[in-house]
Amino acid sequence: MRGGQSLAEALESYLAEWSERTGIAVETWALPSTDVPSRVSSGVMATMREALSNVELHSRARTVSIAVTAGKSGLRMTISDNGQGFLLSANGRGLARMRAAFAEIGGSLSVNSVLGEGTTVTGVVPRHR
Repeated sequence: MRGGQSLAEALESYLAEWSERTGIAVETWALPSTDVPSRVSSGVMATMREALSNVELHSRARTVSIAVTAGKSGLRMTISDNGQGFLLSANGRGLARMRAAFAEIGGSLSVNSVLGEGTTVTGVVPRHR
């Protein structure tokens, strides 16, 4: 994050730049309204960049939907595209990097893909007591 920028602001500007550059529409369903610890924000941004890079390079999607929420139970991130999907057995380095980024911040990441329908990446970071 650039100096003092919230996760929501960082995501907003990144998503706008990415959409303009790639021509792929971004629907933002939710962005965190509360402060998110910088460590968690960094992990979310790294995962978002990797996921959108995969969308751009492989999916042939026309639209990506993004939701990032933060609350009492923790943070949840969902990135869904309407692209061609892929066989999950074809796990690439990008998925490994995204899982590692979420594991580093105490979270977990799941990927669901349906051939011909698209891919959804969901990351959850529970709030630490």
